[in-house]
Amino acid sequence: MTTAPASQPKSGVPPHAALRAWVNEMIELCQPDHVYWCDGSEAEKETLTAQAVEAGVLIELNQEKLPGCYLHRSNPNDVARVEELTFICTRTPEAAGPTNNWKAPREMYEKLYGLARGAMRGRTMYVVPYLMGMPGSPLAKVGVELTDSIYVALSMRIMTRMGQIAWDTLGADGRFTKGLHCMLDINPERRYIAHFPQDNTIISVGSNYGGNVLLGKKCLALRLGSYLGRIEHWMAEHMLILGVESPTGEKNYVAAAFPSACGKTNFAMLIPPKHFAGWKITTVGDDIAWMKPGPNGRLYAINPEAGYFGVVPGTNSKSNPNAMVLMARDTIYTNVALTPDGDVWWEGKDGPVPEQCLDWQGRLWTPASKEKAAHPNSRFAAPMANNPALAPEANDPHGVPISALIFGGRRATTLPLVFQAFNWIHGVYIGATMASETTAAAAGATGQVRRDPMAMLPFCGYNMGDYFRHWLRMRKLLKRPPNVFCVNWFRKGADGQFLWPGYGENMRVLKWIVDRCRGRAPAWETPVGWMPESDGIDTTGLPDYPPEKMTEALSLNLEEWKREVLMQDELFFKLYSDLPKELIFQRELLISRL
Repeated sequence: MTTAPASQPKSGVPPHAALRAWVNEMIELCQPDHVYWCDGSEAEKETLTAQAVEAGVLIELNQEKLPGCYLHRSNPNDVARVEELTFICTRTPEAAGPTNNWKAPREMYEKLYGLARGAMRGRTMYVVPYLMGMPGSPLAKVGVELTDSIYVALSMRIMTRMGQIAWDTLGADGRFTKGLHCMLDINPERRYIAHFPQDNTIISVGSNYGGNVLLGKKCLALRLGSYLGRIEHWMAEHMLILGVESPTGEKNYVAAAFPSACGKTNFAMLIPPKHFAGWKITTVGDDIAWMKPGPNGRLYAINPEAGYFGVVPGTNSKSNPNAMVLMARDTIYTNVALTPDGDVWWEGKDGPVPEQCLDWQGRLWTPASKEKAAHPNSRFAAPMANNPALAPEANDPHGVPISALIFGGRRATTLPLVFQAFNWIHGVYIGATMASETTAAAAGATGQVRRDPMAMLPFCGYNMGDYFRHWLRMRKLLKRPPNVFCVNWFRKGADGQFLWPGYGENMRVLKWIVDRCRGRAPAWETPVGWMPESDGIDTTGLPDYPPEKMTEALSLNLEEWKREVLMQDELFFKLYSDLPKELIFQRELLISRL
């Protein structure tokens, strides 16, 4: 075996003693045959892509139709995040909290190092330096992921600012997040995603699915990021960031949190309907927001990522035209179907259903097949720069000032189309109690209401009660906090049909939100918050949308709301010993108003 020593990397790697010592330690542990230090260059991308195709890790697609695009098929037992195998390893279980899986750090290090020992024999270890955030940003964080997956190395190049830019930011003595990823044999019984917040370390073994192994994404950007944010007085949130520009050039920025299957990416890349000619929606980020108080007392947000890792099924020219454009080149698709002419296909895509294709596992598929051609959680990884609606401020190291925070979920009843919190503390209560109904692609029975505070339940890197307390304390650092809103695109009428058309028409609700932030839209006080009048949402040019439908979409059923308050007990009881009293008081105030 000829292992390349870490003391002889390619030129350009900084003389960072702690980094070199750690890499050498991991080389000794994992015993790779070769060590490759990534530099993020175009030449490197071409070389690694060719190697991945030759090894069968990637399948080259039709380069005339999809230039620079490739298909990856993961192991059928490795197609999604595994919350039950994701751990927060703090010194005490109380620090992790009751909503996280906890293991003692020493115990977990022993287990994972035991699995990683010799795990890269016969393989190459890729040293992947990456930057979350942009150079010059006070929130930028450097990470280094050691992986034996060429798929991960190429995907991290899309999703982060990878290569020399990270070394330049790190310097000779900077702080960095340690990340180790070993595929092992992709055995679910030996699959763990472990976070050590107090050591700034992530270890993932036994998986090669993006959400478990692209360590800059959920692992650093949210789980470790939320922990660091609490210490450093900023916020790492599972939120999109979009810009709203009026025909007169007025700009506002909004951050929004939605659980899965609630149209988050579609909202981030919204295209206004014809009635809103001259209005522009631009995307700062589609998934993660890092937010910090600015010197003027406003909350500023950056998108720490450089790419999109989106769900593919259901994406088409109606639901998300911008996504169709951005994933048409330089994209790695995972677990979609492959057509005979080298194109990709998934359920819900534009155009006719193919007469036959290879499904996400490489098996022959026809319209008569009982299983889906594309996995319900199939993905695309595409560069942010491909987005035709990319905000000019997306790379601004200072971020954008946030006027509104929006929480949303998938609820067939109870929650109206939109309402506004009375104040910041009430807004925190709304976010803390948000819930969404599970879909066929999610765990649990379809239609079951699942609490997902701030859409962060699977991603908070410490005690959720302390997380709520951090939100409340942030108010003291903000002279002009964002207004907080709640939306529900999925409410249904008595006939079982959606009361709101959604997609691009969500611009109508977004405009009311922006107008409220600017103090130019009336609202009336209700038990749950400030709400528009039935004619407060502009429905001009919306076909077949009678006023009574809007009235129903904005209606409040007080009996349903009383049940809603009782349903919140499940989460409140689980967190009771750590729950801030302010949220308990907000619940009592809501009960008294009802």
